[in-house]
Amino acid sequence: MKRLLGDLKPGERACVEHIEGGGALRRRMMDMGIVPGVELEVVRRAPWGGPLQVRLKGYYLAMRRGECAKIIVTEAHQEHREHLLASR
Repeated sequence: MKRLLGDLKPGERACVEHIEGGGALRRRMMDMGIVPGVELEVVRRAPWGGPLQVRLKGYYLAMRRGECAKIIVTEAHQEHREHLLASR
């Protein structure tokens, strides 16, 4: 099921499927490691439309809600989740 990154709640995990738009925003997201296929987890949501804190590839990243609205995600694969939990 496709969703926007900004729609996820804290604790939810998803895989990046597509980044909408192009140019500088797309390049910036890819430079930060947000590429199709990467799994990420929403850690916190700031109140009143503030940024989201996400965890991916072992680091934390704060993202504006407008940026999150451009990232299409799908449900994370179960076998990948089990691998991540075993590696903690």
